[in-house]
Amino acid sequence: MEGVTDYEAIARRLTETGEYRILRRIHPRDHYADDDGTPKKIGVVLDVETTGLDPAKDEIIELAMIKFEFSADGRIFRVLDTFSKLREPSVPISAEITVLTGISTEDVEGQAIDPEHVAAFVADAAIIIAHNAGFDRKFCERAWPCFERKAWACSIEEVDWRAEGFEGSRLGYLLAGCGLFHDGHRAAADCQALLEVLSLPLPHSEDLALKQLLDAARKPTVRVWAQNSPFDLKEVLKARGYRWNDGSDGMPRSWWVDIPEERLAEEQVFLRKEVYSRDHDVLWKRITAFDRYSRRV
Repeated sequence: MEGVTDYEAIARRLTETGEYRILRRIHPRDHYADDDGTPKKIGVVLDVETTGLDPAKDEIIELAMIKFEFSADGRIFRVLDTFSKLREPSVPISAEITVLTGISTEDVEGQAIDPEHVAAFVADAAIIIAHNAGFDRKFCERAWPCFERKAWACSIEEVDWRAEGFEGSRLGYLLAGCGLFHDGHRAAADCQALLEVLSLPLPHSEDLALKQLLDAARKPTVRVWAQNSPFDLKEVLKARGYRWNDGSDGMPRSWWVDIPEERLAEEQVFLRKEVYSRDHDVLWKRITAFDRYSRRV
């Protein structure tokens, strides 16, 4: 049509020069791949906005979810439903949280999220995916017990973004690395952005991002605690990936690490030889997607 600019052609020409990188805006879509008869499961991408960072006392002020079909090989087929609701907390929303989320006390006045609607939305989901599930799962389980019975996956922890050439795992970095951008940080927009990223092949392995996520989520891991380890060996433990827990969450006050299940025997040998210098009972717990990222581990 005369007078209409072909912006996509311009973008391609600029990219082909090697002098420019183009970011394309994400537009919500319902269709990702044609149905070829492959067996499918249902997943839910989830994001929450909250009044603060403490899941024991802070509250959810927004919940967004996208329900979609996927196959075991990581292909996303179509979006089945969306959910986006605000919730009025028991305390006013601080100015700092309003700046971060774009949600004010006036926005949520009189708003509530029906627990039955949430439970019905996720009832048939085989997996819940969040970009920082260690944060979102704790908040969601406190608010809606239906999430306790679900398998969860974390798109920060369970895709090796740095190995794939990304500068970091924050959603903005991932979008830029994929040549995309969106109008964040509201929960619904972040869900749409994450689903788009998960639908794409990774730059180095060429695996679909969702496939790498699912493969990691399916594998049991083991949490190992180095209880009563000598103080002067803390740098040794930190170098091996251990983190400190102060015990305030009900878990042991100890250094701990999560490892693949097949490495448990090796880790026990390391602790007995390098940390305790003697035979020692090592505390550990097997973890699956059904309790990973929850307050139960």
